[in-house]
Amino acid sequence: MFYNRNQSDRSQSFNESRETKKVNYETRRPKEKEMIFGTRAVMEAIDAGKTLDKILIRRDMSSAIARELLAKLTDSEGHIATNVQRVPLEKLNQFTDKNHQGVIAFLSPIEFYRLEDLIPSIYESGRTPLLMVLDNVTDVRNFGAIARTCACAGADALIIGTRGSVAINGDAVKTSAGALHTLPVCKVENMQNALQFLRESGLNIIAATEHADHDYTATDMRSPLAIVMGSEEKGIYEENLKQCTDQVRIPMVGTIESLNVSVAAGIMLYEAVRQRSTISCCART
Repeated sequence: MFYNRNQSDRSQSFNESRETKKVNYETRRPKEKEMIFGTRAVMEAIDAGKTLDKILIRRDMSSAIARELLAKLTDSEGHIATNVQRVPLEKLNQFTDKNHQGVIAFLSPIEFYRLEDLIPSIYESGRTPLLMVLDNVTDVRNFGAIARTCACAGADALIIGTRGSVAINGDAVKTSAGALHTLPVCKVENMQNALQFLRESGLNIIAATEHADHDYTATDMRSPLAIVMGSEEKGIYEENLKQCTDQVRIPMVGTIESLNVSVAAGIMLYEAVRQRSTISCCART
């Protein structure tokens, strides 16, 4: 039997949903110590070499001091840094009630590594690279859980995109149980270029996707490897899938169609650990 609610019931439910979303959003505001307000303060942070995760600038800001800020965020080729977003005033007001002067910067609690420097150092240390690549994963709890699993599984690094990725803040560090303080994180401006670089560096790139034809346990994970996981809503972007050398699926035998991304990432990582430990056991015998 299906229960059909009348129009007033639906309207009430919709309004309650809007209120719930508003309350939930407010509780997810970053802590003030994780943000810098004001144009001059943000410029001073840039000059001091602070690691900024993201900078929001009011869309219609065109004052002289705003142009000075943008000049600091522009490279020699005239490209503005990809962690800079021009947003409406309403967006800025959602993060703070203080006078932000049209500019808010979010401090990163960790330092980021350059992928081009990290890969050679992994090889030089004699390790077989094991990387986790997250494509458009935006949930801070999932991200923190994946980072924690990466550290436990001995992964060498976590790679995310500059755009369309989670904000790395205190909540992310807390959820990771501190793993983000020890696990190298690379933030790349172009994920396709990053995946191509990994391929050219000798890594196999395995995408975990429900649309793949074969099981994840049937793929060799003992060689240099990067595992790509997509968001639960959008999966892995098609352009990034094309850069992968293999696609695998985790079999679903129940009525639920998919796993939480942090759980799926853990399954993939520990399959790599299992296969690599088999090599070690064989070498000792």
